[in-house]
Amino acid sequence: MTEPALSVTHEAGVAEILLTRPEVLNRFDPQLHVELTETLHSLAADDSVRCIVLGSTGKAFSAGGDFALMEAAHADAAVREEIVGDAQRLLDAFVDLPQPVVVAVQGVAVGLGATVALLCDVLVASRRASLSDTHVHVGLVAGDGGCLVWPQAMGLARARRHLLTGDPLDAETAFTIGVVTDLVETPEETLPAARAVARRIAGLAPLGVQGTKRALNAGVRARADEVVPLGLSLEAETLASDDLLEGIAAFRERRDPQFAGR
Repeated sequence: MTEPALSVTHEAGVAEILLTRPEVLNRFDPQLHVELTETLHSLAADDSVRCIVLGSTGKAFSAGGDFALMEAAHADAAVREEIVGDAQRLLDAFVDLPQPVVVAVQGVAVGLGATVALLCDVLVASRRASLSDTHVHVGLVAGDGGCLVWPQAMGLARARRHLLTGDPLDAETAFTIGVVTDLVETPEETLPAARAVARRIAGLAPLGVQGTKRALNAGVRARADEVVPLGLSLEAETLASDDLLEGIAAFRERRDPQFAGR
């Protein structure tokens, strides 16, 4: 039997989701996509849940996508369709979630890991944390939400700089520009700090909190409908490219990639 990719606990109106595969740096494979989406749907329908904490075990929040899945997608259109569908459903689950989410980022958040963190309402990070979207490093379009959440979090100019280079955004800079809302010293402090914020939110009037989030997210929903389908379509095209295989090979071999544009 396959071990779950996450755990869920409940206490005093706060649900806590932990990604629990530190041995693979909490990378997103189909199992994690499905489990996280289903968990968000379940919590959305639970009136006893007033706030959600999202965190992970191990040194990394999430190292992003799974290379083996990308390689399978290169040769199989059905796998590409599955990836696009899973990503769309996960993004929709976050954007439409009525309860606020407080995320605890203790280490690196890469690719979809960074997107998920930036989809949350409050972002608590340690000084050792960083956010990056490295799709372009392996020949891919940042279509699974990166082109939605990075401009939303920091403005279009900064988002262009990071998405077009794949350069990381360290936690201190992210805090200075308002992307990280709460900065703590050590990775061990992130979850306790996130829980403290979640408890404060859970103690407030749920109609007021959820209505405020709904109004705040109205523009995000409209922008998601505009950006995400195009981004995912473009990412699917690059999943079929030879540049993807070259990018993955170069990463594994610790060399500079030689992209051919095909």
